[in-house]
Amino acid sequence: MHPYIAVPATAALLLRAYSKKSLTNTGIVVAGLTAAVHALHPWSVFFTLLGIFFLGGTAVTKVKHDVKARLTLSSAGASGGEGARTHIQVLANSLMASVLILLHYRQLYTRGAMQEACWPYGQDLLVVGVVSNYAAVAADTFSSELGILSKGKPRLLTSWNFREVPPGTNGGISLLGTLAGFLGSFTIALTSAILLPFCPEGSVSGAGKLFGNSQPGGQSWSWREILLWILAVTLWGGLGSLLDSALGGWFQASVIDSRTGKVIEGVGGKKVLITDSRRQGGKKDENASRRIESGLGVLDNNAVNLLMAVLMSLGGMVLAGYVWDVPVQSILA
Repeated sequence: MHPYIAVPATAALLLRAYSKKSLTNTGIVVAGLTAAVHALHPWSVFFTLLGIFFLGGTAVTKVKHDVKARLTLSSAGASGGEGARTHIQVLANSLMASVLILLHYRQLYTRGAMQEACWPYGQDLLVVGVVSNYAAVAADTFSSELGILSKGKPRLLTSWNFREVPPGTNGGISLLGTLAGFLGSFTIALTSAILLPFCPEGSVSGAGKLFGNSQPGGQSWSWREILLWILAVTLWGGLGSLLDSALGGWFQASVIDSRTGKVIEGVGGKKVLITDSRRQGGKKDENASRRIESGLGVLDNNAVNLLMAVLMSLGGMVLAGYVWDVPVQSILA
């Protein structure tokens, strides 16, 4: 990406994060480094996906923020609602994409294709992985921030009877949240379809000429295939949101304030400490103010988000490799 575009764009995003208090100071530093990695790649699409995710996520976080703040509590003792995101939260959403971008940069450099004009159909699984990452994390953010506003109580995805749970419970899903998730992934799918350098019909990239038409890849993209790309990325990202709910429901503890019945959210996505309500001095503590609603408590929210992003990126590449008949090992070539 051209520096005269990347530098002012990055500065604008970081300035907005600072002025809106969307990120902590350390979060701003890490976000700047992440943006630099994305801008290093010669294609502008990856940097733009990062920007769309950040701006979209910030926008939905602000939607009825005062209402959402009253639905949950903070472990710090204040009302709930998402505060400034930390550097750990930045990495949880973008680390996998950054690694894949660096790998793809290396591939282009090794092939001498840094200035390659287009992306052939059926090649470069790493591109699929990056887009899958942002489709999934965008879907998860939209689902979490808008789904909590549903008029009906969410249902616990990981329970055998799909029982009702308080708003904000990890693993809780609603129709509004699910649809919002697909909207979030659609923003990434559409942006990628606009900016990815698809090889147009009637053209073959240098890599395609090198391998010939008999080998996988090297083909142009028709408008039908681009529309299918948008549909596939949207669906895959939406499934990522559901996977995040399942992982959260199983492995992340949802802690409830016994007095209000509200979910207690950990500051910066960290685990919520809980008083042992089962035993205290050999006796049950009847005055415990917190209890676990669901989840094992082995992961915090940041770990769940990172695990989901990694699984959806890898899964997207494996699925694309199967459809395109391209070995997954090619991502390390």
